[in-house]
Amino acid sequence: MTALPLLAPGDPFPPVSQALAEPDGLLAAGGDLSCDTLLRAYARGIFPWFSDGDPILWWSPDPRLVLDPADFHCQRSLAKRLRRGDFRFSLDHAFPAVLDACASTPRHGETGTWIVPAMSRAYNAMHLAGHAHSVEVWQRDELVGGLYGICLGSTFFGESMFSHASDASKAALALLCALSPALGIDQVDCQVETAHLQRLGASNMPRQTFIARLGDARPRPAHWDRLSIRAFDDFVEAFTLG
Repeated sequence: MTALPLLAPGDPFPPVSQALAEPDGLLAAGGDLSCDTLLRAYARGIFPWFSDGDPILWWSPDPRLVLDPADFHCQRSLAKRLRRGDFRFSLDHAFPAVLDACASTPRHGETGTWIVPAMSRAYNAMHLAGHAHSVEVWQRDELVGGLYGICLGSTFFGESMFSHASDASKAALALLCALSPALGIDQVDCQVETAHLQRLGASNMPRQTFIARLGDARPRPAHWDRLSIRAFDDFVEAFTLG
């Protein structure tokens, strides 16, 4: 059995070709969750995922679940809610609240959360540094859905989403896809296969292809909260016509 590499803070990551087949994509343990380490990881198609009490675990699964924004499937129930104007939207206006909701919202068939306090601190720091972003879905003044992730180059690395109202998380993903041209995004990394995301248009991609598509995934300035309201109007129109 191949020994799992143990990283010290700041150590380079091993090549993703060394990731284990079982469990799928496990690459290394240890290291740290600094902004610099996270940026190096995501640029190489690697992300952290571990439970409370475990060491930091780094993953690069094969295949990778990826959503082309143009392939997003707007289900009938979501289109109906958008036509009714059930939701209003914002970007980067409530990042800590979205992250906390993703961590605390129960998920079917799961206990606990992988968004442990160390992860929360790390992604809040990434947000303050301009690398992590959130999509918020509201009903009146209540936050009822959203998602967050990392944006590098033309890839949005989706981390988690939550829903406290029917179709709210789907609306957040639909908004991200509809605004992708304005945000400079041409693929949304969904990490691992789920039937829910596949129904929304995501599909598996070989890890080697996904990493090749990352190209030179450098951080770039992105003022999501300054996107014009016209873009939101276009979003609703794009997913409710026809």
